Amino acid sequence: MPFTGFPAIETPAGETPAVTAPASPCEGEDGQTFLSDVRLARCLTEWFWEGRFQQDGRTYQPITRFVAYNGYDGPSCGAEPSVPNNAFYCPDGHFIAFDSVWLQELYDQTGDGSVYVVIPHELGHAVQALLGTRFTFNVDRELQADCYAGATLGGLIQAGVLKEDEGDDGELLANLEAAGDPTDAWWSPDAHGSPERRQSSFTQGFTGGVSAC
Repeated sequence: MPFTGFPAIETPAGETPAVTAPASPCEGEDGQTFLSDVRLARCLTEWFWEGRFQQDGRTYQPITRFVAYNGYDGPSCGAEPSVPNNAFYCPDGHFIAFDSVWLQELYDQTGDGSVYVVIPHELGHAVQALLGTRFTFNVDRELQADCYAGATLGGLIQAGVLKEDEGDDGELLANLEAAGDPTDAWWSPDAHGSPERRQSSFTQGFTGGVSAC
């Protein structure tokens, strides 16, 4: 998923064009390594949302920290410690943390699509917090974050900021399948959605944009 530069960002067909977000926030990154892709996924996603918030007459508040950790040595979120093999958004401090060893294993095994699912998904939770979105069930929160991730990636590709290579769509869906819940116990307080529901939500955002979420 090569990085191609920064034209004025556009939104998917059928949506009102967004105003231009600040140019070149990812200077020096080329997306040719795991670490560069991680940094690109973060700054491109925030660039995208800054433009969307401006379009809606709002001000996007960037996350305060972007923390890589390994195993159990990550930051806590309130009273909850970080755990291995995870990425999370913490509203208490408005930051994102991720197990870098786990994420690199995904990257090595399934391709760079893993980064462009996980990081935009977590930033989708940051957007939910900024908008004050409330949910009755956790699964709805998670599926909307998947939809936001799809909308982000679709918008960046349509704007020409990222280029979709052959096989990228398979990588993205494979990552969502692997991350899906083993059962569709949607009422569970930690439910994220079945593989099929996660794939469907991501695709909904990818094809329909933010308004479809």
